[in-house]
Amino acid sequence: MSETLELAKSLISKASVTPDDKGCQSIMIERLKKIGFEIHPLKFGDVDNFWGTRGNGGPLFAFAGHTDVVPAGNEDAWNTKPFEPTIKDGFLYGRGAADMKGGLASMVTATENFVKENPNHNGTIAFLITSDEEGVAINGTVKVMDYLKENNQKIDFCLIGEPSSTNITGDVIKNGRRGSLNGEINVQGQQGHVAYPHLAQNPIHLIAPALSELCKQEWDNGNEYFPATSFQISNVHSGGGVTNVIPGEAKVMFNIRYSTETTKEELKSKVHEILDLHKLDYSVDWSHSGYPFLTPKGELVSACISAVKETKEITPELATSGGTSDGRFIAQEGTQVVELGPVNATIHQVNESVLVQDLEDLSRIYSKVLTKILV
Repeated sequence: MSETLELAKSLISKASVTPDDKGCQSIMIERLKKIGFEIHPLKFGDVDNFWGTRGNGGPLFAFAGHTDVVPAGNEDAWNTKPFEPTIKDGFLYGRGAADMKGGLASMVTATENFVKENPNHNGTIAFLITSDEEGVAINGTVKVMDYLKENNQKIDFCLIGEPSSTNITGDVIKNGRRGSLNGEINVQGQQGHVAYPHLAQNPIHLIAPALSELCKQEWDNGNEYFPATSFQISNVHSGGGVTNVIPGEAKVMFNIRYSTETTKEELKSKVHEILDLHKLDYSVDWSHSGYPFLTPKGELVSACISAVKETKEITPELATSGGTSDGRFIAQEGTQVVELGPVNATIHQVNESVLVQDLEDLSRIYSKVLTKILV
């Protein structure tokens, strides 16, 4: 059994459901210390994190990732026990196999192999690991980034081992992510009997034209890397569940996934402008999940593309699709950030799995990226 597979199995065997690390980070730390890493455990609230470095000066290249996983769900629906890693037909099964304990294992073994071949490498290799990525993400990477700023440490290049690939490991590299803006509109009307609509004001009817306009709005046209900004209604709630009462208020929840072509302030302003045009008695509660970030073609992107080509003999596609990741916290400091990991077809599903060979290939890819950046 290979070092990468053995480590992946050790990590998967820990039921590290957010935010409980269950000792996964200790396993990684032990191996990193053996190759000269200085480790700084960073616990914030109930979340375990660590920052580990080897080397001196710049550039500072960091691997980033998370040891926490989503719950297994109905374990009876699994063909194997979710926290008992099992190999079947060339696949490694278990919760976190793809998201993202397989990636973590590949990072560690890639670094071990790189250090063995390059004990006096240039710059600094770092690991930024959290157990809060799948949760509320308030005591994980964002707090570690605050710690780094306080200690005058800046990451130049960051590779996140999230499962970015679609069909073949390495076929997609995420070089950015869209921003995410959430809102809940509360529209006031006048409750009444449906038989006497002239004595009431139906808030659903009042807001319907505004919602139609919001859905049709062209926020921007996107750019070379991002699709156009998207407005999506996720929930509409009004009334008490009976047919003969006009409700007194309506609530509409929505999400805007936006590109680097606009800002959250511009989006908020446009939403209010449209609602105001319809003369509604309303309020909006806003929450912001993350800023968009983009790493254009440059040293890190080129190193990753070359490493994949040399290992898999394919040319990766650059993409910014999907949800948010902890890259949104790291990129805010001007760091070049990419996500490059295994195939994401089974993440968060029952019978989550990853090809064993993909773990080996990923370790080789990561080692080649280190070589291109630090040698």
